[in-house]
Amino acid sequence: MRAAVVRAPGAGFEIAEISLAEPGPQEIVIDVKASGLCHSDLSISQHGMGFPMPVLLGHEVAGVVAEVGHAVTTVRVGDRVTVCMVAGCGICGECRRSRPYRCQRVSTLERGPEEEPRLRLETEGIAQFMGVGGFAEQVLVHQNLAIPIPSDIPFEAACLLGCGVVTGAGAAINTAGIRPGDTVAVIGCGGVGLNTIQGAALAGAARIIAVDLQPAKLELARRFGATDLVNGADCDPVEAVRDLTGGGATYAFEVIGRSSTAEQAVRMLAVGGAALLIGVQKAGTQLGLDLFGEIILPQRRIVGVAMGSTNPHIDIPMFASLYLQGRFNLDDLVSERIGLEEIDRAYDDLASGGVARAVITRF
Repeated sequence: MRAAVVRAPGAGFEIAEISLAEPGPQEIVIDVKASGLCHSDLSISQHGMGFPMPVLLGHEVAGVVAEVGHAVTTVRVGDRVTVCMVAGCGICGECRRSRPYRCQRVSTLERGPEEEPRLRLETEGIAQFMGVGGFAEQVLVHQNLAIPIPSDIPFEAACLLGCGVVTGAGAAINTAGIRPGDTVAVIGCGGVGLNTIQGAALAGAARIIAVDLQPAKLELARRFGATDLVNGADCDPVEAVRDLTGGGATYAFEVIGRSSTAEQAVRMLAVGGAALLIGVQKAGTQLGLDLFGEIILPQRRIVGVAMGSTNPHIDIPMFASLYLQGRFNLDDLVSERIGLEEIDRAYDDLASGGVARAVITRF
């Protein structure tokens, strides 16, 4: 099959032929119909981030089940599915508490070093990012990663449910637990930030302040439920948020992955507020905060967010249903439909602003 692989950090995406192993007892093969371009994949392609190379990236996938192993019980050939990398073994303490995003045995869903690798590039095995490797014509995954979806949801919308939606909206609904009347600031209005905004709106937040440097992204944020727009290039965003909320937000979400904006998220908070850090920070990043004056005295919290604290087998069907009811916006997240060979160019466009998600639909 054709796939877009990264051989070394900074080398870009190269179209290559990948061979796929036969599915194991609990594995399935999915014909990929749509694969979203998440910023996390770009960060790994550029900086490595500790992942082995060469690697097949991509983790927002929707498609049709083509083959199943003999012990698969959750899907059948022909089912339409979304893939979510929050797999969960299903038997550890965290999974049994409905917290698969904290699974302690997720490695048991991967093939061991003594087994044939799922994927080969030329004659060697190639790393499969988060057990998915979705920048390809097909994926071979454990059945726990695949969630059945309704037949009337478009693939390009469905693929976003597996990461951008559950991470952003899940951070607002699950991790923060926003309640009606809360005030919210969201720093960064890309694909995940837009979902954080509409998750906050769905939960009943009274005021939702979108913060970004790109006017196009800010205008898009309004369509997802933002009540106020703050361009950080024109003002001090901390002061702007504090003015708009009369002293500080109940929750501030950092969705960029920079220490400076993480510090801003803390300083935007009201007494007792929480800063939720969604953006992927580089290893070794530290925050320059006054622990007593900015955290302890005002009783603020800093919360790390992993995949929106999602249980994908519950949350993805819920968001799919809300979409089909017209209550959750997925269509406006898809900025562009591209071919497999256009990944590098699409990521350049993403960096320039005004793009929510590019989705590979031509393989």
